[in-house]
Amino acid sequence: MRRDPEYFGDEELDLVYIAKRLRDAKAIEERFTAAGVDYLVEPDEYRGGFVFQTVRTGAFFYVLGTVGDATRAVLTEMGFKPQPLESEPS
Repeated sequence: MRRDPEYFGDEELDLVYIAKRLRDAKAIEERFTAAGVDYLVEPDEYRGGFVFQTVRTGAFFYVLGTVGDATRAVLTEMGFKPQPLESEPS
């Protein structure tokens, strides 16, 4: 279920996905909500493009660190490439 930042308090959140298209963000929100996952989604900027890089806005999905692996598995099942853990190489 989509939550406000205050819901998580001081808990450490894990960035699991950056949706670059609205259609993808909506599909992920529906799946996370159906699965009962508490998540935070916020707009933020990222760099996109290979030759001509530009700054773009995407939907950044965060979950509690304790469910990060499970939500990455859900994203992979959906055909998305989740963000790696910060300790993992990209």
